[in-house]
Amino acid sequence: MPQGDAEPRHARSLWKRTTGILSRSSQSSPPRAALLIFAIVIGFFTALLMLPWATPGRSSAALHDALFVATSAVTITGLTPVNTADDWTLGGQIVILIGIQVGGLGIVTTAALLAVSVTRRLGLRTRLVAQEGMSTGRLGEVGHLLKTVIVCSAVVQGALAAVLIPRLISLEGDVVRGAWYGLFYAISAFNNAGFVIHSDGLGGVDNDPLVVWVIMLGVFVGSLGFPVLYVLWKYRWHFQRWSLHTKLTMEVTTILLFVGAAIYAFLEWNNTATIGDMTWLEKIQGSLFASVNMRSGGFSVVESNLEHSETMLVSDALMFAGGGSASTAGGIKVTTLAVIFLAFLAEARGHEESSAHGRTIPAQVVRVAVSVVAMGATAVLLSTLALMTFSGEDMGRPLYESISAFATVGLTSGMTEELPPEGLYVLVALMFTGRVGIITFAAALTVRQKRVRYRYPEGRPIIG
Repeated sequence: MPQGDAEPRHARSLWKRTTGILSRSSQSSPPRAALLIFAIVIGFFTALLMLPWATPGRSSAALHDALFVATSAVTITGLTPVNTADDWTLGGQIVILIGIQVGGLGIVTTAALLAVSVTRRLGLRTRLVAQEGMSTGRLGEVGHLLKTVIVCSAVVQGALAAVLIPRLISLEGDVVRGAWYGLFYAISAFNNAGFVIHSDGLGGVDNDPLVVWVIMLGVFVGSLGFPVLYVLWKYRWHFQRWSLHTKLTMEVTTILLFVGAAIYAFLEWNNTATIGDMTWLEKIQGSLFASVNMRSGGFSVVESNLEHSETMLVSDALMFAGGGSASTAGGIKVTTLAVIFLAFLAEARGHEESSAHGRTIPAQVVRVAVSVVAMGATAVLLSTLALMTFSGEDMGRPLYESISAFATVGLTSGMTEELPPEGLYVLVALMFTGRVGIITFAAALTVRQKRVRYRYPEGRPIIG
């Protein structure tokens, strides 16, 4: 057989085996299939970024740099050990942008689209998983919600680009460059990615108010989550018809937004290294921008390592909280935070069950919330310890970098650029875990229920 015929046949065989594995995984465990597809996608983008045309000078990028940036893009984090503007060509930046867009669709959507591509239909199992993962009320809404993800992404990103492109063309004085910057920031903002393609960050646009507010709005909308956007689009401002998930997401998001901005302004008001030299209006704008992006976006108009240590500690807490479920944001999610707080409130009041807005929250949901927080805290603890070992630093910066990676935020204390390859691999694993693993773990707990037909006698260990 000619060698030219053998290679295509080998490629077809490899593709057939891969799709077979994905098909079996999607039928037995859709969350596991989504995890596998994310790993394959990251590997694909890593390979693209290692091609000579992706870097200036036609030299291939190092494996640890390419893998890190590919993971950061697909997990929509924004951390990077290299300068996106200077160390990647236009082709490399396009690869990063496509990775952001693919990753921004989310794990549940990816799993559903995977199942559709393999089975040619949206089966019952996939609908059940998507129903749980997206918090939709009825099974029949799942297909509409998947369409909402695609349409909403296109519409919001298009609207952001329609504002950013003319403004950046005006600021840059170049039509092509301004249009590319506007498109890139529109996609990066809505997907909460935090990647910038100005060499000096957003300082490259002179902190222009229109650019800052549009990016802030894009990050905020993206962090709400597609289930919330679907409900808001369907029921508008009829609050009573909103789902419990939507109500909790909007309430906690709003509280964290304004409380975070107030604390940031209080701590940094006179810090000349950050917002101290700005006018009072610019300080308010900067505080709101910081509060929105500390929870998910990763954009920054000031360097995080110039903030007070107290501010960085507050940032740690906000980053760990994150944004809405099934959104482009990361963290443990605001609804997880709300469920744990409501459970604490119920315990303090002596109630057997927690509730909100006239709805009882099942004990199983509380258990999943506690499990997610415990798993996230454990991942951050282990990675912080590893970074402290590799860098020889005290806990401050390693903790900040670990939480930023786990919560897929992208803010940095400058440590990522200084880490050796083994430290970068730790953050790669953490970004993957934060974006994929925690959600998969929660989905698996939700979907895989076993009815136990016996019950052990009660035992009451002493708590506290």
